[in-house]
Amino acid sequence: MTKSPDAFRTISEVADDLGLPQHVLRFWETRFSQIKPMKRGGGRRYYRPEDTDLLAGIQFLLYEKGYTIKGVQRILKDHGNKYVIAAGKGEDLTAFTDASAAQSANETASSADGKVAVSVNDVIEGNAKPGKNKGLFGKFTAKENAAASGADDLNLSSDDKKQLQSTLYDLLECKRLLDQAR
Repeated sequence: MTKSPDAFRTISEVADDLGLPQHVLRFWETRFSQIKPMKRGGGRRYYRPEDTDLLAGIQFLLYEKGYTIKGVQRILKDHGNKYVIAAGKGEDLTAFTDASAAQSANETASSADGKVAVSVNDVIEGNAKPGKNKGLFGKFTAKENAAASGADDLNLSSDDKKQLQSTLYDLLECKRLLDQAR
């Protein structure tokens, strides 16, 4: 007997559908506040169809696209559940990304005093030159100077750039937290 597409699913059914262990789904619930299965007596979880779609989108971004948990959390914060669900279904994301393109183009790393240190996109595109601005943690070293000036020769794919952007965001977030702790 098969369930209706609109029926709630147990954690074992969702885990089987996604090819994941149940403990991974429980772990993701602790990391992604958007995953909210209904819990019945005894703590038994029941996932709505939209919960299952969101889990599939998270799985896609983590396992197929190589994002970190922090990166997927940022995507959920910036673009919302519908974006992640659409990504998991392989849908065209241009409708989502057009609205946020201007926002992400202006993303910058700020120091504790609020001054702009480095534009995130400048670093990714290789336009962060020593004379133009400082590195995230002070002045560029000689090795960084050479890397920055030769960054145009790297010919990074768009996936590599996205992964670098996600990693850079994580580093910038770490720096922000360290600056707050000082």
